[in-house]
Amino acid sequence: MNSKSKMNASISLDLDNQWAYMKVHGDEGWDNYPSYFDKFLPHGLKMLEKYNLKITFFIVGRDADDIKNREVLKEIPKFGHEVGNHSYNHEAWFHLYSNDEIYKELNDTEAAIEKSTGLLPNGFRGPGFSRSKSLFKILLEKKYIYDASTLPTWIGPLARAYYFRQSDLTKEERETRKGLFGSFSDGLNRIKPFYWNLENEQKLLEIPVSTIPILRVPFHFSYLHYLANVSVAAMKTYLQTAITFCKITNTEPSFLLHPLDLIGGDLIPELKFFPGMELSSSYKTELFDIVMEKMTSNFNLVNMSEHAEIILKRNNLPHKTAA
Repeated sequence: MNSKSKMNASISLDLDNQWAYMKVHGDEGWDNYPSYFDKFLPHGLKMLEKYNLKITFFIVGRDADDIKNREVLKEIPKFGHEVGNHSYNHEAWFHLYSNDEIYKELNDTEAAIEKSTGLLPNGFRGPGFSRSKSLFKILLEKKYIYDASTLPTWIGPLARAYYFRQSDLTKEERETRKGLFGSFSDGLNRIKPFYWNLENEQKLLEIPVSTIPILRVPFHFSYLHYLANVSVAAMKTYLQTAITFCKITNTEPSFLLHPLDLIGGDLIPELKFFPGMELSSSYKTELFDIVMEKMTSNFNLVNMSEHAEIILKRNNLPHKTAA
């Protein structure tokens, strides 16, 4: 298919580190901030290069500030990728932060990312898809082009319940994480990009992480490799269904990756508790090849900023009042 006739789709990767998964799980030692970047990034960048993909890495500020991650993070711009802001402390209760706390998170992350990569972010994604009206206003004030903190699906509470069952969190920790992955009402959010309406006729572009139109279930890579653990044929059918529904509804996907989509418990044994980590890194590479061949044959794949610039040229975007 000619690239000019293909729909656009953006690709991003939330660069959540080992400690972030341990923190959510309630594991001791997370506050020593163990990192797998030295194992993941060379592997992940090589896999992206195979398909000539130039994507957006949403980076956590604390990781960018850690000297042990500096050298490997420098490889991201060398491979032609861009960066996004994923908060400084990666806390799922980010939506409860005060204005001062939001400013500090954004500013500290920007400084750390620039120091480690030489790049500045112009887009934001909240940890655990957390967001608030205060955040949107501050992003706009700071000249961010877009937010990408919504996942329009109804299954968030089910994912959260599964996480809690598998974790060692205390009652207090569960309370702070009660908004993790959103609510059932998130299934009513818009799937296509839209503007958040703010005061004084201001507006901020929102690019949701795509779910399957009509069905409202996720199809980013984490869900695909869970399904492949049951049946690769089922994974292929599920992905093709997502692509077909996107084309029928003229929905340009925003496709999300995570590090654990590309590496298995053989490389990071400390995270074997996480769903899908029983799969080997080599097998996940095979699954990635299947998925990317399908995505590249159906879509013109771009990074988030390029996708945002394309969207912003349109005059018919819907609006939603930020609450």
